[in-house]
Amino acid sequence: MPKVLFPNGNLLEVPAGTTVTEAIRQLSRELLHSCIAAEVDGRAVDLSFRIGKDCKLIPITFDSPLGKEIFWHSSAHLLAHAVVRLFPRAKPTIGPPIEEGFYYDFADIPPLTPEDLQKIEEEMAKIVREDLPIRRLALSREEAKKMFFANPFKLEMIDEIPDGEHSIYYSGNEWFDLCRGPHLPSTGLIRAFKLTKVSSAYWRGDSSKDQLQRIYGISFPEKKMLDDYLARVEEAERRDHRKLGTQLGLFMFHEWSPGSPFFLPHGAIIYNEIVSFLRTEYIKRGYKEVITPQLFNKSLWEKSGHWQFYKENMFILQVDETEFSLKPMNCPSHVLIYNSTAHSYRDLPLRLADFGALHRNELRGVLSGMTRVRKFSQDDAHIFCTLEQIESEIDALLDFVRFVYVDTFHFTFQAKLSTRPEKFMGEVSQWEAAERYLEAALKKNNIPYVINAGDGAFYGPKIDFDVKDALGRAWQLATIQIDFQMPLRFGCQYEGADGRMHTPVMLHRAIVGSLERFVAILTENYAGKFPVWLSPIQVALLSVSDQHNNYAESLAATMRQAGIRAEANCKQETIGAKIRDAQLQKIPYMLVIGQKEKESGRLAVRTRDGKIENDVPIDRFIEKVKGEIAARAV
Repeated sequence: MPKVLFPNGNLLEVPAGTTVTEAIRQLSRELLHSCIAAEVDGRAVDLSFRIGKDCKLIPITFDSPLGKEIFWHSSAHLLAHAVVRLFPRAKPTIGPPIEEGFYYDFADIPPLTPEDLQKIEEEMAKIVREDLPIRRLALSREEAKKMFFANPFKLEMIDEIPDGEHSIYYSGNEWFDLCRGPHLPSTGLIRAFKLTKVSSAYWRGDSSKDQLQRIYGISFPEKKMLDDYLARVEEAERRDHRKLGTQLGLFMFHEWSPGSPFFLPHGAIIYNEIVSFLRTEYIKRGYKEVITPQLFNKSLWEKSGHWQFYKENMFILQVDETEFSLKPMNCPSHVLIYNSTAHSYRDLPLRLADFGALHRNELRGVLSGMTRVRKFSQDDAHIFCTLEQIESEIDALLDFVRFVYVDTFHFTFQAKLSTRPEKFMGEVSQWEAAERYLEAALKKNNIPYVINAGDGAFYGPKIDFDVKDALGRAWQLATIQIDFQMPLRFGCQYEGADGRMHTPVMLHRAIVGSLERFVAILTENYAGKFPVWLSPIQVALLSVSDQHNNYAESLAATMRQAGIRAEANCKQETIGAKIRDAQLQKIPYMLVIGQKEKESGRLAVRTRDGKIENDVPIDRFIEKVKGEIAARAV
């Protein structure tokens, strides 16, 4: 009888042919109630899978990432089933799970309206009430082609699947789809769902191929989970940096320069405050800032490897009858600076920082506000060091990441170790050594991490950091990379203590990453209510009437002299209107300036959260605000 080992250490003996469902039931009926699939010896399988040998069995619930993936993929099948019931001529193509939810692409259906989505949802609900069993059937390639003879998209996929790996999944007896699974045991488990939008798509993402309609959705095992999700979506829409950016006058875009943000005066203040913050740290941490050109001959990019590995993302221009490119990254130009002078081991580490603009040729269809752009700047830096210095430099970079995200902005983060990709430069042994350095540094600094296999840059492995905002959304921001390749390709050298020439190691790093993206994330994280040190206007002085305008203006000037961004609102409006305007602008402090304040030299202080403090001495208020700015209080 096969032995089944569970994660909690329990070992059960079961008859050969026992299903996963029966094995889990023996362990815990309560656990079975929440299970949707399982892993058997590392392979995800249906609950109906039959156990034939000793194995390790891990129950899968919706709470796990794999559980969500399976649940949402089954929901995509539910969607396709409903669409085919309503539109019998529809041709389903693919319907994968995505980061949040699922989608399915269809050919040969009429343009869908909101009313159509409602009908599809109603049909999905009907299929859920029917609680149809979901079962897998293995097929030969020839059998699969017979079943999908009228669907050219499925036939194309069938030809790409290796022999012996074709299978379909039935929902009840009427509908089936080509799929490798696994899936939920029945449609009745998809108790809460919502179709969210429709968009156009192309088969295989190729604009030369058939145009399809893509339906997006989200689903959960319980209605409360859906309600909570929709509330989070509503809150995210309220915090959308594109809306707040317009409302607060932070930035704008224009169709004549797609994907290139215009920072308006208020947005430029936030941008420059972040840069100033980083520059202050650069001085403490031994960085030297440089400014490099925007345009380089293709020879540079051929030498660096970008022409071979990254050309499709670069803006190519003809200059003097030669191909040039706007720089998509700073690293090759920093190598040119390094090579412009001779170096000794005593000069290292050399830390070069650069805030210069970068351009990457993103597809227009994927551009999104300030989070996906074509023109941006990074807090970019490259460290040239010896092999012996790698450990201490990575330790210092991890400390920098913690200082910025945890100590300053009070975020949490998840580290990912991204290893050698399929296409890479250099020797495998170099990659393995670099990966060991990064992994050892994470362990030494007690930073939990996951392995992101195959996602390293083409020149070296890296640590990426996913930072969670106030809504729990993860954003990939900081990165630390080890590069043995570029110094070799460019012939970088330094004279060692032994009097011989050696090749330095190059560490690539960005802490906040794209400044544009970081401003967008901060805007959404704080819902536009920036900490005082980042707020474009820190204090608004609101005059009660025209006779108080001069005093309000002079007091604002005094605060500006003290280093506070203060503005007086002396418009011909009621004081109520001025307060509402300051609240809409999310200004941290509002001072109502009337006759009482003018005569007493004291202030009535109102915060953007509605708290009011009267009779505050001017000097005390100024020192309080200056203290918050200096401390970068969040």
